[in-house]
Amino acid sequence: MIRPALAVLLASMPVLAADSHLIEGAAQSPVRVLIYEDLQCPDCADFRVMLDQQLLPRYAATVRFEHRDFPLAKHAWARKAAIAARFFEEARPALGLAYRKHCMAHQSEINAENFNQQLARFASDQGVDPAKALAALNDQRLADLVEKDFQDGVARGIAHTPTVLVNGKPFIETFRFEDVAAAIDAELSAGK
Repeated sequence: MIRPALAVLLASMPVLAADSHLIEGAAQSPVRVLIYEDLQCPDCADFRVMLDQQLLPRYAATVRFEHRDFPLAKHAWARKAAIAARFFEEARPALGLAYRKHCMAHQSEINAENFNQQLARFASDQGVDPAKALAALNDQRLADLVEKDFQDGVARGIAHTPTVLVNGKPFIETFRFEDVAAAIDAELSAGK
């Protein structure tokens, strides 16, 4: 039997699903929150804060939070960042999550001109060969994973980031914690 504190700890460790999506929270939960995000999007950075400070502390043991890449064309380095995140996730899911958080927390410092330098610095700081991280930007398989997420989002009618789907119920761009929590609570209650 897993103790409650251990269950929360295990749920807080990110994993990479078989379909290559980064998962936070309870990977096996029937309550699924899909997060279509752009790593250069300020509203996505705000949602990341909500996720870390409010949603995960409350729901990590009971809800599956699944990240999907949706880099918007208007953001000069978002697609490259999504590809780099996939590279780090395949090395270690926690490293991929750390890179996603890093990009969102440092959006004002990263730009199209210094992106590669910033990526190399992050890789080096994490003990990853910067040359491998930079080479990953040209990895067509990783680019295809990002594009698949993007096209899946387009097929769902998604056009803005973040778009968060709580078992299909959409929350788009800016929204309140209370509204997302109410939708999650309703899904958790329906599943009992």
